[in-house]
Amino acid sequence: MRIVRFELMGRTGYGLLAGEKIEVLWGTPFAGGLANTTGEVVSLPEVTLLAPCEPSKIVAIGLNYRDHAAEFGHPIPEEPLIFLKPSTAVIGPDEDIVYPGMSRRVDYEAELAVVIGKPCRQVAPENFRDYVLGYTCINDVTARDLQKKDGQFTRSKSFDSFAPLGPWIETEIANPDNLTVEAFLNGERRQHSNTSNLVFSVATLVSFISRIMTLLPGDVIATGTPSGIGPMREGDVVEIRVESIGALRNRVVAEKVE
Repeated sequence: MRIVRFELMGRTGYGLLAGEKIEVLWGTPFAGGLANTTGEVVSLPEVTLLAPCEPSKIVAIGLNYRDHAAEFGHPIPEEPLIFLKPSTAVIGPDEDIVYPGMSRRVDYEAELAVVIGKPCRQVAPENFRDYVLGYTCINDVTARDLQKKDGQFTRSKSFDSFAPLGPWIETEIANPDNLTVEAFLNGERRQHSNTSNLVFSVATLVSFISRIMTLLPGDVIATGTPSGIGPMREGDVVEIRVESIGALRNRVVAEKVE
């Protein structure tokens, strides 16, 4: 099942996507809302797809692919290395990534994203599926020069538009730890790996994070990026693909100074 969030003639809503038809939901897909359809059906080409959820926070994971850690010359972490991206960084499919004027290098990072379905606290790894609504694609956009300058992640990861998310939430993924993850820059593949190469599995991440902070419905876990990260420039088009989900495409534009 694919869950979309969309805009149509000034209104926003959630729906269930089948082919090119969207069954509109009464409310959100959280807390059992997937069964509550309005009876209205709209066509995919007539709507604008939005980010498929509105997270209160994005919990992202650093150095969670062995090849990416090696790429940076870092040892494998003994525990998940977590950081936060703000909700204001979220954009949807085909929205523009804004290249901030204070940065000289902005990178793409292709990742599998986990979407939480209900309040999640102190969860055992074997029970993680009870709290996951589904999965989507995320681009953990990073101002690499500012990350190196600051020595920590907050500024470099938090600019508006630095969390493209979408195109929808896929609920029918049996094994999130065996999915191909790719990034394409202007049609050329730059990243290619599989979530089987994660240092910490999705189950481990959900459990670990839930023992630190409560995850709320719609919150997102960005599971980390493989090797092959690289810079984007104004005018570039970056596409994140995750097996069994789809493709998330965004263009890079210059920041407008007012």
